[in-house]
Amino acid sequence: MSITATPTPGKTLISPTDHTLILIDFQSQMSFATKSIDATLLRNNAALISHAAKIFNVPTILTTVAEKSFSGPMFSEITDVFPGQKLFDRTSMNTWEDAPVIEEVNRIGKTRVVLAGLWTGVCIVGPTASAIDQGFEVYFIADACGDVSDEAHERACQRMIQLGAIPMTSLQYMLELQRDWGRTETYDVVTGTAKKLGGAYGLGITYAKTMFGASEGGH
Repeated sequence: MSITATPTPGKTLISPTDHTLILIDFQSQMSFATKSIDATLLRNNAALISHAAKIFNVPTILTTVAEKSFSGPMFSEITDVFPGQKLFDRTSMNTWEDAPVIEEVNRIGKTRVVLAGLWTGVCIVGPTASAIDQGFEVYFIADACGDVSDEAHERACQRMIQLGAIPMTSLQYMLELQRDWGRTETYDVVTGTAKKLGGAYGLGITYAKTMFGASEGGH
């Protein structure tokens, strides 16, 4: 049997219009016990995916647990990107068991969800398992999640993968949304975000532009 290649993206690649991003429990109390990722890197990656979602107008749900009584405010790296946006505060550890959040998921109407937050083994596994059971496609941004130990985070990631969820990283999330440097309308803001939040890749962009005036795709 012969097959013919075509210049089209794979169906499992995400796009700005095919998913809802749900950011879960990026809060002070949850981060204090997080040991699987450095708090500075976690905050950076939370900011990176928030900026990416904002750049590409990805519908985004922000949710907290016991914000006023226990867990504290959501990271400003997220809320500053979405000023004035409603925070869905829950009592349930599993976001997918919170009726107002699910009403918002249904209002947005996407069958693919991307998750990130704290802790991986509780607040990300819960909605992942629940959404998959209901027929949703689930992705999780592994380096924008954290847990009380490396073991807890890794077992949670394995469990979600076994359930059918697809792991990705924060920088991968933004670059998969851009996907083509010929998309000039988002080129400058994506590379600008990468320079600020993209680690060594961002340093490389700064170096190339400063030293040689270079850019991806010749822009």
